[in-house]
Amino acid sequence: MKARTLLERTAAILFVAVLLSPLLLVVLFAFSSKAISNFPIPGWTLRWFREMLAFEPFPTALSNSLLVGVSVGILSAIIGTMTALGLACLPRREAQIAMLALALPLMLPPLFLAVMLLVWFLFLGLTLGLKTVILAHLLFTLPFVVVVLYSRLSSFDFRIIEAARDLGASPWRAFADAMLPVIMPVVIGAALMAVALSIDDFILTSFVIGGGNTLPMLVMSTLRTSVTPMTNAIGTMLISLSIVSTLIALYLTRYRG
Repeated sequence: MKARTLLERTAAILFVAVLLSPLLLVVLFAFSSKAISNFPIPGWTLRWFREMLAFEPFPTALSNSLLVGVSVGILSAIIGTMTALGLACLPRREAQIAMLALALPLMLPPLFLAVMLLVWFLFLGLTLGLKTVILAHLLFTLPFVVVVLYSRLSSFDFRIIEAARDLGASPWRAFADAMLPVIMPVVIGAALMAVALSIDDFILTSFVIGGGNTLPMLVMSTLRTSVTPMTNAIGTMLISLSIVSTLIALYLTRYRG
C-alpha cells in the first residue's frame, strides 16, 4: 500500500513538474544575461525588463490589456451577480439547466468561438477594437463568474432579505445592506478571476481586436521575428499578473474546486 502511495505521489509530482517547466523556463530566461534564450545561463540581470519598458509598443499594449481586463472584471461582476441571483431563486434542477446553457461557450473550441464572434460582430456592423474584445471576453469569462457566485448564493439564507423587507427596507436597500456585504469578497474574487482570464487570452483577442495590441498579442508579434529574453520578460509579467489575480481570487472566494 505504501509503495502504491509513493508511486502515485511521484507520478503527481512529475506531472506537475512537466506542466510548470515551460513557465519556469520563461521566468529563468527573462533574468538571463545572455542575449539568446538557452542554456547555460552565464549570469543574472534586469536588462531585459528595462528593454521591455523602453520597447515602444509595450506601454500601449499594457494599457490596452489593463483596460480590457478591468472592464471585463467590473462588467462580469455586475452581470454575473445579477445572473447568479436569478439562478439562486430558481429550483435547483432548473438552475442547473440554465447554468449548462450559460457554460456552452466554454464547451466550444476557442478557434470556432472566435470565428463565430467575428462573423457576429461584422454582421452587427460593429467596428473591431477594444470594445469588441471586451464583449468577446465577457462571453468567455461570465460562466466562471456565475458558477462561483451561484455556489455562494445557493447557501445564502434569503430569510435575511425577507426580514429586511419586513422592517421597511426597499429591495435595493435590503440587497445593499443585508446581502452585498456578505457576498462582496466572493464578487471581488470572481471579478479578479475574470481579469486573469481576460489578460491571458490570445485567440479571441487576435480575431476581434482589429488593430492594436494587448500583451499576448505583443508577445506573439515579437515571437515572429526571434525569441529574445525581452519576450520572456513580457511573458513573465503576464504570468505574474495572472498568478497574482488568481491567487487573490481563490483566497477571496475560498474556492475548493
